[in-house]
Amino acid sequence: MLAVTAADHPSVAPPADGPVAVLANPAAGRGRHRELLPQLLERLAAAGRPVELLRACTAEQAEQVCHAAVAGGAAALVAVGGDGTVHRALQAVAGTAVRFGPVPAGTGNDFAADTGFPADPLAAAEVIAAALREGRSRPVDLARITGADGVRRWYGAVLAAGFDAIVNERANRMRWPRGSRRYDLAILVELARLRPRRYTLRLDGEPVETDAVLVAVGNGACYGGGMRICPDADPTDGLLDVVVGGRFDRRTLIRVKPRIYRGTHVAHPLVHSYRARIVELAAEGITTYADGERALRLPVTVTAVPRAVHLLR
Repeated sequence: MLAVTAADHPSVAPPADGPVAVLANPAAGRGRHRELLPQLLERLAAAGRPVELLRACTAEQAEQVCHAAVAGGAAALVAVGGDGTVHRALQAVAGTAVRFGPVPAGTGNDFAADTGFPADPLAAAEVIAAALREGRSRPVDLARITGADGVRRWYGAVLAAGFDAIVNERANRMRWPRGSRRYDLAILVELARLRPRRYTLRLDGEPVETDAVLVAVGNGACYGGGMRICPDADPTDGLLDVVVGGRFDRRTLIRVKPRIYRGTHVAHPLVHSYRARIVELAAEGITTYADGERALRLPVTVTAVPRAVHLLR
């Protein structure tokens, strides 16, 4: 099967003197880095290029203004926030020549961490500014999701299609309680309802059918703020790592879940790992989450796209 490359998609060649567009989410990380934004912009401006702060009030608007900035000639796009902010920005730069820099300022910063950016936002901004000054970038892979209706999305870290996606979906439907307690309650509700589901996968055309509780497709290793669900995933190898946790009961899942932070869960006899360029995934009643953001309902096809984004590193 032919490998898919970023060249298979329309590429935008940014002007050499184009501005640096900055998407900032002031609510990221519960707002703890909000006061750093002026310093971050100052560090980025030290690269000698004009810096334009993008304005958006919703996630959908954030995505729209990123697309507009790329279409309008931005030389680079910088996302200040967590994985959700990065996810929105990636929709605009994926498959283009517009360079990208994530400044980790959220609760979960898995894409930035997996691709080697400093955890400190100011240090990350300095790395990005240095890359801008020196005209360098590093290409890494992205994953592209295609739904049954042809809708496409991109992600950089992990696609969740099992218990974690189900919990996220329930939490997003709940109006009470607020904050992290809502997610905790959603976990309790879904643990009480836990049951393996029948999944059908095709890995580079090879069929696999299994009953499972956890299913993740990783371009990178981590999701959920450092959980190494796909511990061997490498965002430069042109492949996707698929981790499937089988017929866990509640007690076993609770016991295994903490091991995901270290990536040692893959040694459990009910966990199976695969690697493929193209992953077709189907199951009933599952809405996937990519980079922690609500994505597409199953069935989906996930494709590894080598060198799909050029990081300012």
